[in-house]
Amino acid sequence: MELTQTAYGTWSGGRFMHFGETLSEEQFIGCIETAYQSGVRTFVTSDVYGNGKADELLGKALGGIERSSYALVGMVGHDFYHGQRQGSRGYPRFTDPELRKEDGYLDFIRMATSRSLERCGASEFDLLMLHNPDEIGYTSEPLWSAFSQIKAEGLTRQLGIAPGPANGFTLDLIYMLENFPEMLDWAMLILNPLEPWPVGLCLPACEKHGVKVMTRVVDHGGIFHDDIGGPEHTFKPGDHRSYRPEGWVQHGMAKANQMRPLANDYGLTMLQFACIWNLSHPAVECVVPTFIQEAGQQARPIADKIREFGNLPNVRFTAEEVVAIRNLGDNTGCMTLKGASKRHASSERPDEWPMRENLLEVATRHSLGDGW
Repeated sequence: MELTQTAYGTWSGGRFMHFGETLSEEQFIGCIETAYQSGVRTFVTSDVYGNGKADELLGKALGGIERSSYALVGMVGHDFYHGQRQGSRGYPRFTDPELRKEDGYLDFIRMATSRSLERCGASEFDLLMLHNPDEIGYTSEPLWSAFSQIKAEGLTRQLGIAPGPANGFTLDLIYMLENFPEMLDWAMLILNPLEPWPVGLCLPACEKHGVKVMTRVVDHGGIFHDDIGGPEHTFKPGDHRSYRPEGWVQHGMAKANQMRPLANDYGLTMLQFACIWNLSHPAVECVVPTFIQEAGQQARPIADKIREFGNLPNVRFTAEEVVAIRNLGDNTGCMTLKGASKRHASSERPDEWPMRENLLEVATRHSLGDGW
């Protein structure tokens, strides 16, 4: 089955990421079942969530459903089998030279993919993505040859890349599109009306090279679910959104309210509005918001949010409307981007590395400036 315009991710529900109320296993499974019943037909998981537990619960939720009726997307990249968790940095990437050399990539990818499929109760992914790659993931021919071999062995039909966990990697991704044009079918990127930058810079390159884009964080940390920002709302202790700059919710809601008239013109809820705006970009073919059971009495039930998403209308905004919303939500320069940067003289973290001259040449050719 081909990926559909709506997708549900196993990071939703707060069980494996720190946001909102933490769902029980039964509630988590119930959310996946609600998504399917509401018309969602693409499901995304990563083996590192709960060290395989997310895969397992997804497999339970979809266990009685005909496999050909939904698309299954898997992600591998962190080595929790052999690596040691490094605090807030999580598990090391499997490409860490201290774990293995290039000749060990294929064996690891085959093992990790096979085990993830087993937990999901499936024999093949419709799409397998490299999850949160380090610099090697964007530049290594042996790595992508290994992924191609996995595809040839029938463990996945398509291949993709999921940069992260934070935003950036623009030049790295465009470089990869140009140097490995036959490898990628999909990329999963952060995009929403309040975060058009920096992903908007690489969407033309994705379109040019025929790489389809799945967009995550469509809800912008819950803003477009429309149930945070009230005078009594607070984030629970430990919720990762509480570490953002003070006032970000109020600032985001103020901008979202400027966009609300267009949503009303189309008869859309704010989450549907954000999804349709994303899908109105030619390269974007799938949206996968984060579903959160917020704390507090004003919070909407998570199941209602999922049903709302499942009823996403098949409409698109005009090019002029897309630009108008982008201008309202313009966030250019609002954050320090991950990936290649002139800030770094050495690679001290797996998601940050020094700028290379060939990436600056990419920036020049694509008129992306030199301030990286």
